[in-house]
Amino acid sequence: MVSTVKPLVTPLPDGPNDEPLTAGQWTTIMAIMDTVIPSIRRDTTTSPTISQLSIADVEYNAAAGHIQKTIVNAPDSESWDQYLNEKASDIPRFQALLKRTLAHYTPEDSRKGLALVLSALGTRAGSLILTGYTLPLHKQPIHIRQEILERWSQSYIPTLNTFKKLMSQIAKACWLRTSPAYQKVSGFPQVPDHYEPGPHYEYEFMQFPTGSDPEIIETDVVIVGSGCGGAVSAKNLAEAGNRVLVVDKAYYYPPSQLPMTEENAGVHLFDNGGAIVTDDSTLTVISGSSWGGGGTINWSASLQTQDYVRKEWAQDRGLTFFETAEFQSCLDRVCHRMGVSTDYIRHNHGNEVLLEGSRKLGYHAKAVPQNTGGAEHYCGHCGMGCGAAQKQGPVVSFLPDAAAKSAKFMEGFQVHKVLFEDSNKTKAIGVEGEWVSRNSRGNVDGPLSERIVRKVVIKAKKVIISCGTLWSPVVLMNSGLKNWQIGRNLYLHPVNLLAAVFKEDVRPWEGGILTSVCTSFEDLDGHGHGVKIETTLMLPSMFLTLMNWTNGLEYKKNALNFRHMNGFISIARDRDTGRIYPDPISGKPRIAYTPSAYDRAHIMEGLIASAKICYIEGATEIHPFIAGVKPFIRDPEEISVGTAGGDEPDLGVSDPRFRAWLEELKRIGNKPPAGTFPSAHQMGSNRMSANAKDGVVDVKGKVWGTENLYVSDASVFPSASGVNPMITNMAISDWISNNIAKDMRGVRSTMEARL
Repeated sequence: MVSTVKPLVTPLPDGPNDEPLTAGQWTTIMAIMDTVIPSIRRDTTTSPTISQLSIADVEYNAAAGHIQKTIVNAPDSESWDQYLNEKASDIPRFQALLKRTLAHYTPEDSRKGLALVLSALGTRAGSLILTGYTLPLHKQPIHIRQEILERWSQSYIPTLNTFKKLMSQIAKACWLRTSPAYQKVSGFPQVPDHYEPGPHYEYEFMQFPTGSDPEIIETDVVIVGSGCGGAVSAKNLAEAGNRVLVVDKAYYYPPSQLPMTEENAGVHLFDNGGAIVTDDSTLTVISGSSWGGGGTINWSASLQTQDYVRKEWAQDRGLTFFETAEFQSCLDRVCHRMGVSTDYIRHNHGNEVLLEGSRKLGYHAKAVPQNTGGAEHYCGHCGMGCGAAQKQGPVVSFLPDAAAKSAKFMEGFQVHKVLFEDSNKTKAIGVEGEWVSRNSRGNVDGPLSERIVRKVVIKAKKVIISCGTLWSPVVLMNSGLKNWQIGRNLYLHPVNLLAAVFKEDVRPWEGGILTSVCTSFEDLDGHGHGVKIETTLMLPSMFLTLMNWTNGLEYKKNALNFRHMNGFISIARDRDTGRIYPDPISGKPRIAYTPSAYDRAHIMEGLIASAKICYIEGATEIHPFIAGVKPFIRDPEEISVGTAGGDEPDLGVSDPRFRAWLEELKRIGNKPPAGTFPSAHQMGSNRMSANAKDGVVDVKGKVWGTENLYVSDASVFPSASGVNPMITNMAISDWISNNIAKDMRGVRSTMEARL
């Protein structure tokens, strides 16, 4: 039985990287953190300290006056002073989270490069080369450090661009997750107001005693991964009468521990602390790592695979199954189990803006079906786990269904490799890995010395890899499979973001996260590539981390606008791909992917359309998250949209000043490093193909050239789905697992007969 005590963020298990930087390097990086999030004070007769930014009374009062005039429940003067005076290094939790990020979530080669730059900045010679000043960075006053950071963002030296971008993002993310002052004045609740945990299934996980010999387990089917693909497969195979064991490297948290704070969720619910940065730092990938996988932290959006994507997969790639009624039955079956519907949606402000703004501009927009069991679910925190248990993800639907048919479960089990009967790697017979128990308190924190660690070997007739697009290819590579396609053909649905500020008290963390979509730009090339415009998860560190930074005062002011903001994404169905490969030291997935010029052009089209939607709906400020692009600030004297009177017509998006700003946005463009590209969808790294040379698995999910080894997750997508991938993932896994069940019964599938 698992503990229902809220997990605390405490140090990770002891290891060689717990002190990632020397004392001198730490001094320099904290100086950078304090530059991004500085202590700001009024200009007085007393000289400011080197770690304070002093601004003139008139500027200080203007900032305070603007906040008082524009922000609902604006902070009083004492709280405002405390907020501006706070700096990153004053917050112990900030320092702990920063250390964790560098020690455990940063690849060693990146960490060494960071240490090299920090060491140089701490010397006179290195500082002169990198900053133009002989005085080491940490000895410079804040206003000089800010000038240096801004210069780096415009530098022709890519290393300096990347360094500034990553350091500022880390500073913002750690501060937003740990700042007592921001949490006090912003009005953002760490968990939903009036929160009461929903019901949950009482999972029982396999436990093992201390021992030096491997623990041996036998089963019919072992499924590696408890996410959307693995959970559907577990249900179908258990209901077919097979002994099923589902294992996952992550741990289960019941509704009483959800939704987590952003600080806790980064440790317990997401891969790599909540962000995996691509090799060239152009894109940040967000991937779930918890019991239930991505289905635990996704946003309820339940869109079925579209006709033109199915046509491409069937006709262009030779996978005729995707145009059959059988595939449609798979789609409908998984939607029915989760109660997918649009009947009970109550749109929040951001989704209403998207729908109404699209209507006014002649764009097509519609409601997005939700997997909330046919009930209203007005919660914006589900990206940190659904505490109400209303989101019908794997943990509350398919996995309990599997348990009802005697499926077994193991949490905390990292699979290292697939085991084969022969040296030719043809017949899979199980998996091998390491199991780590919870501690005596039922939690997963603290050193490994407080927990049981065992090598476990699972022998099985069928092995299904459902670790997700990032980890499934790594497991196959670690198992010795030589197919060069493994890890390639990676699609990420790259995104550009935009923030819009409104006069209303938006409270963007309330309501369904993604309940509407604009589809007018989804086929910009006539071949199914383009963008959709959607709303996004509005939690501070998941959104404001990527907002432009020019100086500390502006960023702190913009962060207080959060309760008046809506966020929108231009999300591409990418044509061009990247790849996954294991880090040579840690073994974790590394991502080589750069959004192509082709896909970036589509994303920019959607970003411009998003800005128009926000403008026509009366946004007072529009902030694209692209470095060098100034926000569009509406003239306060401007006549409100829709209420124009007198002889002057309402020009709408034809307003000359707005059109000039859009042209400037297009001119600057979203080419890296200016463009900031997050991704929450990963697909295709074990591509399904009609023949062995073009992919990793066949139409039934079996790995080419093997027996008894299957992949059943979004990594098998033939190309990008173009919609949030959950339903497509589940439907394909429904097909794959039902065929495995038939094979285990000795029944030949109708699809195989046709092929």
